[in-house]
Amino acid sequence: MDYENLCKQVIEVAKMAGKFIITESKTFNASKIEYKGVNDMVSYVDKTAERMIIEELSKILPQSGFIAEEGTSNKTAEEFNWIIDPLDGTTNFIHGIPAFAVSIALKQHNDLVVGVIYEINQDECFYAWKDSKAYLNGKEIKVSDNEKLNSSLVATGFPYYDFERQNAYMGLFTEVMRKCHGLRRIGAASVDLAYTACGRFDAYFEYNLKPWDIAAGLLIVERAGGKYFDFDGGENALTTYDIVATNGKISEELNEIIHSHFKK
Repeated sequence: MDYENLCKQVIEVAKMAGKFIITESKTFNASKIEYKGVNDMVSYVDKTAERMIIEELSKILPQSGFIAEEGTSNKTAEEFNWIIDPLDGTTNFIHGIPAFAVSIALKQHNDLVVGVIYEINQDECFYAWKDSKAYLNGKEIKVSDNEKLNSSLVATGFPYYDFERQNAYMGLFTEVMRKCHGLRRIGAASVDLAYTACGRFDAYFEYNLKPWDIAAGLLIVERAGGKYFDFDGGENALTTYDIVATNGKISEELNEIIHSHFKK
């Protein structure tokens, strides 16, 4: 399998969807919002973008299946499955906040082999494939060299469901906020991971995420030299929905703080 060529084709698909999304953002209004659940919004833009992506990816790899946020395809396959978030940061999109992205990953059996994140507003495409380096618009990227949490810029996300864990999260939020250089919340997990991969953030943590939020970003962070793990410090972030991604140098320090608040 030529993963590099496959990745290049996926980049074109992501950019095609991104062009559609940014065009629709200019005329979008709140009457077009649907609710999948409390604080969980979707629009025709998400759904249409997903259909476009699935149609194009089906041409590239006809035998593949799909794990997609809006469920426009329920086809799964034994070997290859695409993991798609057609519009990560829907709430930002709906409110006109310019931080949202297209996220596409390919999983071969249990391994992530292609990851593409296209941050539409900045026209920034982050990507990697199996055994490659990580790239941003054709230039190699690497995680930061920061070795201490107290000089690190950290990203997080706020939960919008499963509020039973909110107190633990707020305790974690408070402690990290006091111990790091700064704490940011962009509102798009894929962008948080991409920014960690290129060294803008030194780390990122969040819970209550789905595979399509993080799959592409996990591969890109790893190929950029970073590390990722779940809130237990294990390797199951893609299935536990709890994610910590770091430059690899502050992992232990951050993990200890997380464990003190999220003990199982």
